[in-house]
Amino acid sequence: MKQRLITGIVAGVIFLGLCFLGGWPYQLLLMAMALIGYYEFIKMTGTSAFGGTALTGYAAVLLFMVPWDLLGLNAPLAWEQGIWLLLLLFLLVTVFTKNKLDIRITALLFTGIVYIGTGFSYMAVTRSSMDGQGLFWTFLLLSCIWGSDAGAYFVGKSLGKHKLWPAISPNKTVEGAAGGVLISLVIALIYAICVPDLLTIGRALLIGLSCAVVGQLGDLVQSAYKRVYGIKDSGSLLPGHGGILDRCDSWIVVFPFVHIVMLMPYY
Repeated sequence: MKQRLITGIVAGVIFLGLCFLGGWPYQLLLMAMALIGYYEFIKMTGTSAFGGTALTGYAAVLLFMVPWDLLGLNAPLAWEQGIWLLLLLFLLVTVFTKNKLDIRITALLFTGIVYIGTGFSYMAVTRSSMDGQGLFWTFLLLSCIWGSDAGAYFVGKSLGKHKLWPAISPNKTVEGAAGGVLISLVIALIYAICVPDLLTIGRALLIGLSCAVVGQLGDLVQSAYKRVYGIKDSGSLLPGHGGILDRCDSWIVVFPFVHIVMLMPYY
């Protein structure tokens, strides 16, 4: 527990400090986290983490993360064009390797690129492109996600009786999930009360609900594929916490979701 607490404090200070700075320091941190996350994902599949296909995957994740706005450039391709070209490349890998890397593996590697690359890229966009208020929106989402996690854990520990999804994550409870939703809603409302010019009560409730529900689903997704491969943690980078994907499983689904359903203001 002591190791977990120390790791959490140190990692939190570094992450929040760079997030506060924004710009290139935060962008480079997110790039590094995305690459490490993809490395963890590849390792779980049992594929070589430094083979030609994996290296292509790292490059693709980086392309998702290119901060075109910081570079003062426009992206050369629309996102759907880039996704399609990447998909074609990974389909062709099965041909080039004569099925040594078959469609099951290349499909997994492609999924990992989109899952991780998109998630971290939306985190970067939220901080850098929200009409000068990126720090507010980033802290709002992170606060709701972390509040939901804490609420689910403590309420589940003290009141949890009914299993939420035992086949996937045997320790999670319905009561814990409900507690996580409640805490996330309260946090979002506090932000709305403190900064009403940026966040209405209605939008705050929708964001708080989304962070809790989608965040918990992201956690279950991580639990599901770790169970398939029979592993407890995606990595060991953060002592007591596991890997990057263990810590960021909620973040990388919540940030894209709130943008896609237009809960974030236009930018």
